[in-house]
Amino acid sequence: MSIVGTKMVSDGRTAKQIFEEVISNPARAKFGFGEKLAIINVDIQNAYTRIDEFKTAYETDPRQIEHVNTISDLARKKGMPVVWTHVAFADDASDAGIWGTRTDTPDSLQNIKYGSRRYQFDERCEIGKNDTIYTKRMPSAFFETPLQSLLVWLKVDTLVITGGSTSGCVRATAVDALSRGYRAIVPIETCADKHESFHFANLTDLALKYADVEPVQTVVDWLEAQ
Repeated sequence: MSIVGTKMVSDGRTAKQIFEEVISNPARAKFGFGEKLAIINVDIQNAYTRIDEFKTAYETDPRQIEHVNTISDLARKKGMPVVWTHVAFADDASDAGIWGTRTDTPDSLQNIKYGSRRYQFDERCEIGKNDTIYTKRMPSAFFETPLQSLLVWLKVDTLVITGGSTSGCVRATAVDALSRGYRAIVPIETCADKHESFHFANLTDLALKYADVEPVQTVVDWLEAQ
């Protein structure tokens, strides 16, 4: 039997090594930028960013929020929308669905309550007065939010997706963006996860299938050129 496909590879490379090899391949076609982008900042809230306060928080690039603020400010100046999402659930967690059934501790997902410290955006986020804010309850920023309608109305064709986690809500949002016909761009330094393997494995998968995974400077350069 001749094999023309690929049996699953196990060669000892780390997730980061595989990511670096994929990203360094200049022959891989990219979706590129369209005509108008929106910045989608996913769940940059205390529950996930304040490593000095919460067990659920994580940090990858210590300048993550600084980079998010930079591209968000540039987008505003160019008349392009900036959207922020954060997660919260009802007091009885009835709107968390099956997602809220795996654990039930003070740190559990479904125990992020409206108005709580965990729900609030990190104070380092520079949120503009005309930015759009959505509360979401599931991984994707599209799920049961008005995001799709907003993007259609504003004639957006490209989404720059930041936040956390890379393996969770960022990935889910990027997959949904592609599924809806948007060009998706994930700036490397603007995303974070709990473990290097989760972070780089999912960046690799995004780059191979669903999004352009780029240095944040690529987004800065495009915005400055508009």
